Amino acid sequence: MKRINIGLLGRYFLKNIMQTKVIYVLLVIFMLLTAYSAVSGINNYTEQNTIRQEHQQKARQSWEANPDKHPHRMAHFGSFAFRKKQPLSMFDYGIESFTGNAVFLEAHRQNSVNFSDAGFSTGALRFGELSMAMLLQLVLPLILFFLGFSAIASERENGTLKILLSQGANWKEILLGKSLGLFVLALLFFIPIMLVTFFFLFFGEGLIDPSDSWQRFLLLLVGYVLFLLIICVISIVVSTTAHSAKNALLTLLGIWLLMVVLVPKTSQAIGNAVYPTPSKLSFQSAVERDVIKKGDSHDPNDPYFNTLRDSVLAVHGVDSVTQLPFNYGGFVMREGERTSANLYRKHHDSLLQIYEKQNNISRYTGILNPFVAIKTVSMAFTGTDFKGYIDFQAQAETYRYQLAQEMNELQMEYISTKKISGSEGKKHVVGHEHWEEFPDFEHRMQPLQSSLSEASLGIFSLVVWVFLSFLGLVYLSKKAKAI
Repeated sequence: MKRINIGLLGRYFLKNIMQTKVIYVLLVIFMLLTAYSAVSGINNYTEQNTIRQEHQQKARQSWEANPDKHPHRMAHFGSFAFRKKQPLSMFDYGIESFTGNAVFLEAHRQNSVNFSDAGFSTGALRFGELSMAMLLQLVLPLILFFLGFSAIASERENGTLKILLSQGANWKEILLGKSLGLFVLALLFFIPIMLVTFFFLFFGEGLIDPSDSWQRFLLLLVGYVLFLLIICVISIVVSTTAHSAKNALLTLLGIWLLMVVLVPKTSQAIGNAVYPTPSKLSFQSAVERDVIKKGDSHDPNDPYFNTLRDSVLAVHGVDSVTQLPFNYGGFVMREGERTSANLYRKHHDSLLQIYEKQNNISRYTGILNPFVAIKTVSMAFTGTDFKGYIDFQAQAETYRYQLAQEMNELQMEYISTKKISGSEGKKHVVGHEHWEEFPDFEHRMQPLQSSLSEASLGIFSLVVWVFLSFLGLVYLSKKAKAI
């Protein structure tokens, strides 16, 4: 096998494609779609982050503007946590439009994340949003299938293959040359999208952790290069094995429909059927039942907290809670918050395990489906996957718990020990300067190591597919026929 022959065959394939008008039509249409998706993605990122940052500031201002007040009232006054859009979300929207971006934080209650884009849009959002990732994952493979279906089949039909073989070229050189030529065509469509993303990261202002974003961008670049290489080789393999160019095109279209539509939708349906999730109402009811069973910190006659009171009095050697060196009402609220948070976390972790099992069914299909594999890799490195959403939830819950417990500590320290319970009255308050001491919520991007772990199966799948694809070319080079 001679490398020079592979290069010549690749250039020959490119020359033939570039002589047709259809390639320029496809390029123009794809560039227009790229421009539209890039502008809309950048605008969406900029506008959404601006809006969310403004609302986060307003929530903070509202928190700090509270006058002297009882700490427990402040715990129930609460605050908001807004999720920041990650820089590379302008490239791949992932599931962000469906998961919500804000949550109200208050004592004794874990609220769900609300205000998703899907909740304010029409049903058209279910068909997907036009992003640069969508162009690379769905549209470009279709274009490559259209450009590559006749690479071998047509030359077999018109007799060109026999001429090439008779002039000294072998099947391995022909197949690799055609694959190389189609891959160069793929880069003509791919490079502009990567350049747009590169310039956004380079010139973008106010980016979250630029060094982390650059690492994610490079990993994303490698992932898509592997994916496009797989698509190109599949096109040539099918064109080689098909009896005619028409059969090759139909086969490639069938592969696209199977891997893009049928397999992902079927795996999602199977996941939902095998691992059903409880409704929001039943989930909240289960948490409340366990909290009531464990003990209600707001009920002065609750058996659990009566026992707790007796043990506290015994430890401090006093007969009444008014003799304790701290406000007992704050102590009870602190213990109640800890108990309810632990019970909620237990139920929430169980729910996440169900979602994880559902998602795993789809993720494992990525071993057989490179379209699912690249989607998993893309969402993981852009921070728009389910793990990114769960990471935001965890950060918000940690902040909520710390806020509630800080208010309880203030109650224990500053509210009179004679004040057994309740928060009414103007005498039992703390200074408003304490509200400023508690830090504001700031969403941090999921660590790269966590994203790598989430994308590991997809990366493994892409590498295996590249290996198997070229193994298929080598096998075909021994079996293919010119007639």
